[in-house]
Amino acid sequence: MRRDKNNYYLDLAEVVSQRGTCLRRKYGAVIVNHDEVISTGYVGAPRGRANCTDLGTCIRTKLMIPRGERYEMCRSVHAEANAIISASRDKMIGSSLYLSGIDVDTDDYVRQSSCCSMCKRLVINAGIERVYIRDTKDDYRCVMVEDWIVNDESAEGVFGY
Repeated sequence: MRRDKNNYYLDLAEVVSQRGTCLRRKYGAVIVNHDEVISTGYVGAPRGRANCTDLGTCIRTKLMIPRGERYEMCRSVHAEANAIISASRDKMIGSSLYLSGIDVDTDDYVRQSSCCSMCKRLVINAGIERVYIRDTKDDYRCVMVEDWIVNDESAEGVFGY
């Protein structure tokens, strides 16, 4: 049976995530517009810097920082950010971002996954309209980016996800 289009793009994001170098989670992102892949990204240190997998340590784990908080402490550039950096804005306007995350310790999909608050801001400014987030191999959620604009948790000081 032919794979539905959203799961096809989420499968691509999952393959992209395998390049990730985070010791906690491997995320992959794919930006698609008009059925054309515009860009991909995975979690990793900025070009030229040592990755966490090379160092063998995660500063966020060492400092016991909870998931969804204090991303300024992270050495890595997130998958969504790397995909956005690699695309031109005119091609991203009205596009969809597909996001898949795997927990390194359990090898399962990241539960209740979402873009962090920093990546949400990037997604909004990039002009992306929808974010598809993988929950299982076949199940996903679609978030309308407009909801992140209207329901601005940063105005309430809410952290995490």
